[in-house]
Amino acid sequence: MRTTVERPPGLDAKVDNVTVNAYSIPTDAPEADGTFEWRQTTIVVVEIEGGGRRGLGYTYTDAAAATLIRRTLSGVIRERSVMDVPAVWIAMARAVRNMGRPGIAATAIAAVDAALWDLKSKLLDVPLATLLGAARGGIEVYGSGGFTSYSIGALQDQLTGWIDAGISRVKMKIGRDARADVARVKAARDAIGGAAELFVDANGAYDRKRALAVADAIAPFGVTWFEEPVSSDDLEGLRLMRDRSPARMEIAAGEYGYDIFYFRRMLEAGAVDVLQADATRCAGITGFLQVGALCDAFAVPLSAHTAPSLHVAPCCALGRVRHIEYFHDHVRIEQMLFDGAPQPRADGCLYPDLSRPGLGLEFKRADATPFEVR
Repeated sequence: MRTTVERPPGLDAKVDNVTVNAYSIPTDAPEADGTFEWRQTTIVVVEIEGGGRRGLGYTYTDAAAATLIRRTLSGVIRERSVMDVPAVWIAMARAVRNMGRPGIAATAIAAVDAALWDLKSKLLDVPLATLLGAARGGIEVYGSGGFTSYSIGALQDQLTGWIDAGISRVKMKIGRDARADVARVKAARDAIGGAAELFVDANGAYDRKRALAVADAIAPFGVTWFEEPVSSDDLEGLRLMRDRSPARMEIAAGEYGYDIFYFRRMLEAGAVDVLQADATRCAGITGFLQVGALCDAFAVPLSAHTAPSLHVAPCCALGRVRHIEYFHDHVRIEQMLFDGAPQPRADGCLYPDLSRPGLGLEFKRADATPFEVR
């Protein structure tokens, strides 16, 4: 005798509506790194309705991504099954073929993809970390900021604030002035003490020779992470840095990867000790999980670049992830705009909120409205 199993209503849900808006949030002080200066950060927020629930996703990019979502991607995903996130992701990737997948298109897909995963989890009434399958309960973070525009005093205050909060790793920007950089690194070490790990990020500002010289000069201050010492497009230069830098100093790059082929080339070149990936750029949580599988294949650790609230669940689902960048700008924005944005506990880790379905975030629309890009 056959038993009829009744399907939960959420399994048949389709995408009913897509809403997207861009918001430009001013920084709390002028900010700069080795190659760029900025005074505001733009976040594009996507909400997808289906099955009587609403999913939330976002990306840090230009407001042009919102236009692309409205004009192209919303039509591609409407009436598709919310449960079939990989199929919808493939459809979006095909839809942007003639526009060029890397760049704005990938960030647009990222926001939609995250909203779909959030919606699917909510329809199944489980946290996203549970839906993806957790490999760990939480994930370590490192405090990130230390902009080149900061005074020495401001730099030291920010870094020591993270240390006092229980975060054992901190990162600062370098790359504006090689001689001044060394003095700033020393000041950072003086402030945080000898036990904490100190990371630096040049954002590709140096050529190969200068990067090697800086690596040698900052090694006495216990720097264990040198991010983008040369351009991330210079795979030979990154490999040179990896081979020639002090043994305790890991070379990291990958934050500007928009598709799996970029990451594969970087790993095949042996260019990094730690690969970085950003779910708001590499076509969403789906793309981030693909990068995780690639890191498994090459036995290289993965580190999540910024957007901490978005990365917690997928990072907990991947075994080779080392940490999440707890980036000053994005922490401010996510705590401002999203109820439920996670904060590190005393052990310096972020944990998914298992009492809430999906990403565990609720959009504070009234707080965001004054910053909307019209």
